[in-house]
Amino acid sequence: MDNLTPERRSWNMGQIKSTNTRPERAVRSRLHRLGYRFRIHRRDLPGCPDIVLPKYKSIIFVHGCYWHRHEGCCYAYTPKSRQDFWLKKFSRTVQRDVEVQDELKRLGWQVLVIWECEVKQMDEVEKRLRQFLGSPVGEETTGQDAKK
Repeated sequence: MDNLTPERRSWNMGQIKSTNTRPERAVRSRLHRLGYRFRIHRRDLPGCPDIVLPKYKSIIFVHGCYWHRHEGCCYAYTPKSRQDFWLKKFSRTVQRDVEVQDELKRLGWQVLVIWECEVKQMDEVEKRLRQFLGSPVGEETTGQDAKK
């Protein structure tokens, strides 16, 4: 049973952002600090990717564990009420994620998904970013180096 009134629940759900979320901003900040330049939310690409690095033909999605169903994550729980509705909604989101990533790969892009819960260990995320973008893990890239 929901403890909130329908109006309050609606307001809560309306406050959930789909772009410029805290995890997304954290990943973008780290990428920028490493010297990478990127575009955000390109609507001309399937799925309107969170982060696009055209120079590397790479795309990064920063997915919320709850909405995108991060398997095995404690944040990917299913609400107790209206489970049929939620399961159908979550299933369609996961299906759409797969379709979008397949289409992007077909278009020649490489795709990385970073989960909301992973952003808590930003050093690990940085290692994944460096590997994904082809930068050696131990190599320091600063804004200063990028300008040379």
